[in-house]
Amino acid sequence: MRWRTILLQYCFLLITCVLTALEAVPIDIDKTKVQNIHPVESAKIEPPDTGLYYDEYLKQVIDVLETDKHFREKLQKADIEEIKSGRLSKELDLVSHHVRTKLDELKRQEVGRLRMLIKAKLDSLQDIGMDHQALLKQFDHLNHLNPDKFESTDLDMLIKAATSDLEHYDKTRHEEFKKYEMMKEHERREYLKTLNEEKRKEEESKFEEMKKKHENHPKVNHPGSKDQLKEVWEETDGLDPNDFDPKTFFKLHDVNSDGFLDEQELEALFTKELEKVYDPKNEEDDMVEMEEERLRMREHVMNEVDTNKDRLVTLEEFLKATEKKEFLEPDSWETLDQQQFFTEEELKEYENIIALQENELKKKADELQKQKEELQRQHDQLEAQKLEYHQVIQQMEQKKLQQGIPPSGPAGELKFEPQMGSLSVIQAGVQWCHHNSL
Repeated sequence: MRWRTILLQYCFLLITCVLTALEAVPIDIDKTKVQNIHPVESAKIEPPDTGLYYDEYLKQVIDVLETDKHFREKLQKADIEEIKSGRLSKELDLVSHHVRTKLDELKRQEVGRLRMLIKAKLDSLQDIGMDHQALLKQFDHLNHLNPDKFESTDLDMLIKAATSDLEHYDKTRHEEFKKYEMMKEHERREYLKTLNEEKRKEEESKFEEMKKKHENHPKVNHPGSKDQLKEVWEETDGLDPNDFDPKTFFKLHDVNSDGFLDEQELEALFTKELEKVYDPKNEEDDMVEMEEERLRMREHVMNEVDTNKDRLVTLEEFLKATEKKEFLEPDSWETLDQQQFFTEEELKEYENIIALQENELKKKADELQKQKEELQRQHDQLEAQKLEYHQVIQQMEQKKLQQGIPPSGPAGELKFEPQMGSLSVIQAGVQWCHHNSL
């Protein structure tokens, strides 16, 4: 089962409910000290969206592979390097026909989805230029040269693509957060420009007041320190702080009992610390910043504890970390309100990028307006021609009536007036035939 846990860690915890074939590491618990031990409420964890554009395809492939007994047994014995390197992809040749058929079907569906996605992007980019490299990258996770068959190459590409993409996931999240903060400040300054001096001073004063209010919070324990974990032990687990035991703590918070603390399980440990700083009811507290703080805490603990860098914390790694001096006597933790997210130079550069994007959008809007005006002009011209055509038809019909010729229908057929008697109809028909023979 470890293969699945490791692989899914590199797929950012795609499926957190692991197989029961391999038991978790047994831990002896002193039941005289700790009564009624139950997993924390977060034990039932829904598989999160990885943020990858092929997230659903990746989940489905893993689920299908798990149904093959041979492949499952091979991967249970695999280590992280075997999985990451793609050497195990060759085992795909030994899976059952039924599994291969399912995988072929999944691949055809994925190729079809990507083709529709790329077509939509091509349509939207045709007037503003195309990033062909970005479009081709949509196929990095599968072999598009063979769109009908799922082969070992496809599994290899899928694992490597997910590993590469998710190794950069945290970095991307930090970059997006920085842009978010710069955009907030940019919009605040732009809003201030619209105010008179008195209103501007009021807004500045309110901004500083909210900032101080947010910074006035209880001390945050250093993530992963004994004080921080004991607080979870007491307030979340409801246990006596004097009975704190690292082994028991690990067992309690290994919510899926797979023998590891994964990233999601670690992040759950920081909720109490985050609640000291952020309250969704407070106007001064930004929940986007709270998630950035959670990410910082998780990264810090992983860097300190995860010695083999497989994005999992084993019991052995966890216990070794509790023996370090930093666990007992950690440095103070600087929260985000003590950080500078960007410099004035970075903000100015970001505003220049925004200005360029706005200019491009304005040009596009102007072009669309011109196209709209041209279409309206053509429509008006057609309507005028249509009106002129109807007027000519009416004049011709009036001339026919004056000459005693029955009016014609839309297709040129004779159109007799209903009030005419049968004799009159015959006479009119004779006149029409005589007229056309001349």
